[in-house]
Amino acid sequence: MHKDVVIIGAGASGLSCAIEAGRRNRSAVIIDHAPKTGSKIRISGGGRCNFTNRYVSADNYISQNRHFCKSALSRCTPDDIIGLLAKHRISYHEKESGRLFCDASSSAIINMLGKECRNAGVEVRLNCPVSTLRKDRDFIITTKDGQYRSRALVIATGGLSWPKTGASDLGFRVAEQFSISMIPHRPGLVPLVFSGKEREFCRRLSGISCNAEVSCASASFRGSILFTHRGMSGPAILQTSSYWNAGDMLSIDLLPDIDAYELLLLHRKSRKEIQNLLSLFLPSRFIQAWCREYLQIKPLCQFTDKELQEAGHKLRSWQVRPSDTEGYEVAEVTVGGIDTNELSSRTMEAKKVPGLFFTGEVLDVTGHLGGYNLHWAWASGRAAGQHV
Repeated sequence: MHKDVVIIGAGASGLSCAIEAGRRNRSAVIIDHAPKTGSKIRISGGGRCNFTNRYVSADNYISQNRHFCKSALSRCTPDDIIGLLAKHRISYHEKESGRLFCDASSSAIINMLGKECRNAGVEVRLNCPVSTLRKDRDFIITTKDGQYRSRALVIATGGLSWPKTGASDLGFRVAEQFSISMIPHRPGLVPLVFSGKEREFCRRLSGISCNAEVSCASASFRGSILFTHRGMSGPAILQTSSYWNAGDMLSIDLLPDIDAYELLLLHRKSRKEIQNLLSLFLPSRFIQAWCREYLQIKPLCQFTDKELQEAGHKLRSWQVRPSDTEGYEVAEVTVGGIDTNELSSRTMEAKKVPGLFFTGEVLDVTGHLGGYNLHWAWASGRAAGQHV
């Protein structure tokens, strides 16, 4: 079966690429081993699909080449995605920080993409795993349903996160086959695990959350921290996890909007115990346990100036060291992947393998939490679809 372009992967970037190629009158087929299209779209945003963010910019992405994403993002804006939803009369709402969600379920987005594929003449083959792939003059892709030959091949297979949705390492294996460099990959947007006393501390507080600012390396994020049986989760931790490497320390500011030392000085004559004062600003069960672990339990009036300063510092910079992440099983994204220096930022085409394109999560471009990863899928897929 001869096609202008074969796209492996029926996720957001593969569908976006196919739609764009079909609109250009390119004969396109999407191949996927999964039984349905858009598996990750389906569970995005808790089933409501956080389909983009109003404030998309290159600053919202992690990559060894921080400029790579700019070209594709400039040609696929949040307004472009909003316009597509309007065309299909899909209503949406905005949450904090510019996050956009469907009013109904994620299936509205999947149905929209299906209609766009049909209108563009795109063929979709599901339950169709790839067995071999090679290149002579054309690419030759062998599947259980037969063999495809095409001048262009797009790898839109995603990363390793959420394996229950059908994630696989096929994209990485294709890169290795064609000697395309990789940036080491790891789970991102993932809960962190602790060991020893810190793990036991988190276990005792499992289910409690508080707002804080979490810093790791050069990155800082404000948001909720959720204590779990094994460590910490919640938006601030998930964001930070994408920057965390084994051995790194986290610094947590428990009172990011308050000068903790000034607060304690203001109440230095009080007979109130320190944890009771702090429980006005933080969950009582958490701060009671935290003070027992990290501070002296006594009335504020009994603290010396030095002790108050030390307490303020600990509140501003609580130091904890994760031992690991929860892994790809629960990670929302894969950090790392195809080295973007191997590709054209305008077309997503491999520089040393003409006709071979990579899009979406398989690349070393990882978005922050909040709709940025789906937007990268739309943008990178569209960029490739304009040139296959």
